Amino acid sequence: MTIQSQTTATLSYADLLASVVPAEGGREITDPATGEVVGRAPEHTAADLDAAVAAARAAQSEWAALGHERRSEYLNRAADAVEASAEALAELLSREQGKPLNGPNARFEVGACAAWLRATAAFELEPEVLVDDDGGRAELHYRPLGVVGAIGPWNWPMMISVWQLAPALRMGNTVVMKPSEYTPLSVLALAHVLNEVLPEGVLRVVSGGREVGEGLAAHPGVDKIMFTGSTATGKAIIRSSADTVKRLTLELGGNDAGIVLPDADPAAIAQDLFWGAFINTGQTCAALKRLYVHEDLYDAVCQALTAVAAQMPMGVGLEETNVLGPLQNKAQFDIVANLVQAAKDAGARILLGGDPDPDQPGYFYPTTLVADIDNDNPLVATEQFGPALPIVKYSTVEEAIAMANALDVGLGASVWGTDLDQARAVAARIQAGTVWINKHGAVDPRVPFGGAKQSGYGLEFGVEGLKHLGAPQVISY
Repeated sequence: MTIQSQTTATLSYADLLASVVPAEGGREITDPATGEVVGRAPEHTAADLDAAVAAARAAQSEWAALGHERRSEYLNRAADAVEASAEALAELLSREQGKPLNGPNARFEVGACAAWLRATAAFELEPEVLVDDDGGRAELHYRPLGVVGAIGPWNWPMMISVWQLAPALRMGNTVVMKPSEYTPLSVLALAHVLNEVLPEGVLRVVSGGREVGEGLAAHPGVDKIMFTGSTATGKAIIRSSADTVKRLTLELGGNDAGIVLPDADPAAIAQDLFWGAFINTGQTCAALKRLYVHEDLYDAVCQALTAVAAQMPMGVGLEETNVLGPLQNKAQFDIVANLVQAAKDAGARILLGGDPDPDQPGYFYPTTLVADIDNDNPLVATEQFGPALPIVKYSTVEEAIAMANALDVGLGASVWGTDLDQARAVAARIQAGTVWINKHGAVDPRVPFGGAKQSGYGLEFGVEGLKHLGAPQVISY
């Protein structure tokens, strides 16, 4: 395998779309903000899946033989390619997923793809010396697994694809990706850009519905599955993968809690609270989805958060002024609408929003803040995955911790306060894979990320994430 020319093509939106839309047939993909057709996605078959896995397996040994340094060069070239076509990628992402170009949205997501590729290329993974004394020496090495199957979601389709493929490729595996049936064009386009740089067969994409994902999870030619999505689908993947004893990394559903301590400054934290909850219009696994506020600060936090939320424009993603967009699909819109209605029916107080316009095109649900709500209300106890935040009042920190830990998920959580020692003490008692202090959802390619309880298992990101894409081997002599 020879690294290709250093020239990186810049693709227009039209060229990018043409590169992924089949010559005939396919399934129409519509813009969730307008209902307009974005393009047609190929509908791959079981035979296409077999061919993709076979191609990935055929390319794997030569790819692994390149070594870490050469593979990292490819990842850096891939980052160059993403940056060269960043605007076209962002436009396609905005049209298909719905998220605006600006704010922490489409352009941000494409930029994160390039940044994650570069960060993954830069990690050092040396053999670990376990024993070195008169009795001998033992070293721990990590070898490629083979072919990694990556199944991604519709909320951050490009970025999460890179979270999966970058460490897999860096470790010497090849990758077969299956994007969400809601956002296949974004992932196909990203793969097209990357494959302008990567060797043939190293990265393949199969597009289709649930049966394609099930086939990938059960495929005997696939050595590991990486999946980001719902807990229910994650359980199905565990079952599908059992007969072939695949390795699994599962980042599953969350219902992240945030605890505002009595010493917090409502005005100082309001902006960060808002983006912790409403980034990507609330459609983020590790978004803040239930907020617990001490009774002494409750009214002040509600007022400060409402003031920030009321200023955030929502609308069609290609309009540069917007920072919030629609829900990506009708099913998710209905989930959010039903949960907010259940809160209203129970007597909760709507601080903002809660009243979608039935005549507005697209799946727009207004930014919604719900106060005076019981902790067992469905809007609190169920992951809403949309722009509706319940705010629950508590009296003691012990009560807040108990409510935060009461659910069977634990992806992320956050603690907000000015006394960092107290905040760290509270954070240590929360059952979640990551607990942030005075921020929420701030992932970093250098910092491992994974869930607790039914939010999944396995780690992503950083050197630890690389290790989860390798097979440990001890050499002792």
